[in-house]
Amino acid sequence: MKQVPVKLGPMALLLAVISITLTVLSILNVTTARADHSLAEKYARTVSERYTLEIQGQEFLKDMKAGTASAGTMDENGVTWAVFEENKTRLRVGIAPDGTVVSWRYEKEWTLDNTLANLWAGV
Repeated sequence: MKQVPVKLGPMALLLAVISITLTVLSILNVTTARADHSLAEKYARTVSERYTLEIQGQEFLKDMKAGTASAGTMDENGVTWAVFEENKTRLRVGIAPDGTVVSWRYEKEWTLDNTLANLWAGV
């Protein structure tokens, strides 16, 4: 029997390329999973803040319709305004004298992010 020698050069090169590719893909997978987890936590905090503000606003609306509201300021048009705050998110509620909701607005402070100040301007 005649034995054919196995050439390991092309096989070793192919194995090296496959292992490098799998390593890079696994690193990308881990970093993407971490970023997704971070974004999901941030979204959960935002939703929790909004639901807390929504409950406070609904309680204020219920108290206004019952005539027992203790919070709020009245403007010259007779609209009663109340502001509820949770962390940096605010809910501004305006209720007309007849009990209709004039405004139900969420607000959040926005600050300019200067970390990209040295980004190429495209000129």
